[in-house]
Amino acid sequence: MKHVSILIPKGHTSLVNIEGTHQILGEVNNILSEMGRDPIFNVKLVGLSRVTTQTSGLFTVNPDELIKEVKKTDLIFIPALHGDQVKAREMNKEFIPWIINQYKNGAEIASFCIGSFFLASTGLLKGKQCTTHWLSANEFRNMFPDVILLDDKIMTAQDGIYTSGGAYSYLNLLLYLIEKYAGRDVALIISKAFMIDIDKDNQSQFIIFKGQKEHDDLEVIKAQEFIEKNFNEKITVDQLADMLALSRRSLERRFKKATCNTVTEYIHRVKIEAAKMSLESSRNNVNEVMYKVGYADPKAFRVTFKRITGLSPVQYRNKYNRQAAV
Repeated sequence: MKHVSILIPKGHTSLVNIEGTHQILGEVNNILSEMGRDPIFNVKLVGLSRVTTQTSGLFTVNPDELIKEVKKTDLIFIPALHGDQVKAREMNKEFIPWIINQYKNGAEIASFCIGSFFLASTGLLKGKQCTTHWLSANEFRNMFPDVILLDDKIMTAQDGIYTSGGAYSYLNLLLYLIEKYAGRDVALIISKAFMIDIDKDNQSQFIIFKGQKEHDDLEVIKAQEFIEKNFNEKITVDQLADMLALSRRSLERRFKKATCNTVTEYIHRVKIEAAKMSLESSRNNVNEVMYKVGYADPKAFRVTFKRITGLSPVQYRNKYNRQAAV
């Protein structure tokens, strides 16, 4: 039987991650028993103190075990830690050497949503792939430039370390691990019982592109604002460089550093975000939307739209425009 440690951090933590994981893994054991098979998960809440009160004061979690009592575990779950990530790390730093030691001794680790920040602070993600909530992607890249962030993915798996994307995508990672340890048949039963869409692997369609202006490069901000006001026109890198009295090379370098996007990619993302909004709320057909946001080539528009959102323009419109669905 695998010893499973669901961490109970101090501060403001996702109780949904904690309770959902505890409930679903418990149900896996019930299903296995009904099949005449042995339960496989010994699930424990593991904390730093016997009573852990959340920041809101509304809830208190009582861990089953403290980290000093867990000499060996097989699977560690790190829930999302909300608020200031530096403070959250400092508040829970006692977990870090324990997590590192358990991983070295063969334990696997899974982080949910922005729990990836705490996982990355252990150093175990260095040079590895991970994902996080798309809203926190830029902050994550700035804090952990040595980690390969795939913010469009629902989940990642590498070297016994697993991460999930935003919010309730933790359920998809749970299904993945259930399939790995209990088999596809059990994972399918869980997906039906809890109504979780199995095999979903992309969170692109949920991303709302708001631009990345949390930096202090004033020239880059001017370029961003120009793009956002004139996205329906043809904009070139040379045009922006001339407008800002910068060399093309200097603009591209500074733009990439400040926004984590190339200039061209930023232009496409702004255009596609405008297209998404139009497809969600208007009666315009796909070609009308395409021209409205500054594309002239239907194939290029479809390819770019699907690359950024994970859906074709028609699929996106049918899914998110109620009038179109009717």
